[in-house]
Amino acid sequence: MKTVQAMKINEQRIGGTLDDFLREEGLLAEVNRRAAKKLLVLQFEDERKKRRMTKLQMAKRMRASPATLEKILDPNDAALTLDTLERAANAVGCDLVMSLQRFAKA
Repeated sequence: MKTVQAMKINEQRIGGTLDDFLREEGLLAEVNRRAAKKLLVLQFEDERKKRRMTKLQMAKRMRASPATLEKILDPNDAALTLDTLERAANAVGCDLVMSLQRFAKA
């Protein structure tokens, strides 16, 4: 059974959004970078598997070493050039598409 105090707290909106918190902590850009890289990795892997392509075959199509491909597929490694990302996309039969997005208003 909830106490009256607990009920009053639940009625109020406490704090802001997760984005607000991450922005205040100076972490929003890093979290967004990691999320974007994770999404790219999932897309590369999905396309590679749809084509029944091994990682070695993908690396060869990119004219890259297996170590370079592992770096591309590492969701924690965000330091890649556009050229490398484009070659990876082309290796799995896709185009790399990018766009700018305005910052969310604080």
